[in-house]
Amino acid sequence: MTITDRKSLPLDFLKPVTELENQVLHLIDLIKQNKINVDHDLDIFKKDLLDLKQDIFSSLSPLQRLHLVRQADRPTTLDYIPFILDDWIELHGDRGGADDPAMVGGLGKLNGQTVVFVGHQRGKDTKDNVARNFGMPSPGGYRKALRLMQYANNFKFPILTFIDTPGAWAGIEAERLGQGEAIAKNLREMFSFDVPIICTVIGEGGSGGALGIGVGDVMLMLEYAVYTVATPEACAAILWKNSQQSPEAAEALKITSSDLKVLGIIDHIVPEPVGGSQADPSQAAKYLKQQLVNNLQNLKLLKNDERLAKRYQKFRKMGTFYEY
Repeated sequence: MTITDRKSLPLDFLKPVTELENQVLHLIDLIKQNKINVDHDLDIFKKDLLDLKQDIFSSLSPLQRLHLVRQADRPTTLDYIPFILDDWIELHGDRGGADDPAMVGGLGKLNGQTVVFVGHQRGKDTKDNVARNFGMPSPGGYRKALRLMQYANNFKFPILTFIDTPGAWAGIEAERLGQGEAIAKNLREMFSFDVPIICTVIGEGGSGGALGIGVGDVMLMLEYAVYTVATPEACAAILWKNSQQSPEAAEALKITSSDLKVLGIIDHIVPEPVGGSQADPSQAAKYLKQQLVNNLQNLKLLKNDERLAKRYQKFRKMGTFYEY
């Protein structure tokens, strides 16, 4: 078991884990310095640590999951791609004068099959986040994504999208450049593409900014990821004029993978390592790659017309309810 550095995860619910990890690290240092044999005690500590993590992460509230996926060490699109795709290359620009760093995309091979990938890209620190606008794409970002997806459709390459954004950029400049039109055009075009499309929520999937690359045949979602029409803070401020009621809003919004699976919004939940994807990014990527490979194989068995009809019906059924 790997002992991870939790300095980048200052979350209250992780404090017991941090304390026990520090004790284990201290014990390891003592063993090295004094050349003593306390392997039995160390194994007990490690087992206690693993049990504690499993207990905590199996009972996270929706808001705690949101805070978890917002952490800086959570793997991003460009962290997953090297583990998932071979011979990958990033492509740039929307051919209209913009190259939004909050949206990335390119070509690669998934088990020998050439695919096009598109995904939101957050930063790893303050400077990187400012450069990437905290993973909130501008209209140019969505147009770059559309250009790459149209390229995929022309050359019959499957499309993989990775969703990880608090929302589309809501600045005045974004509105002036046609943010709403750019997202709406992506929605329309993604329904028409003949190639298989697999969308994966890897972190925070927020509002129309997430949906702008979120129309596909299969929707995957990492175990601790969230997918929501509005952030709990925004929802609480709108409904109750008090953002402090965000825990109640998070419960009501049904933002977790298990809730969304029951509601039929997502198709499959991708398991994460104990402690979340940030605890073991390579293992998390391995789980995700297996799901992508399996689902792509199934989608390739369908005829184009059948796949398009299923994609349409999948979204058409969302939001239906019964009155008694």
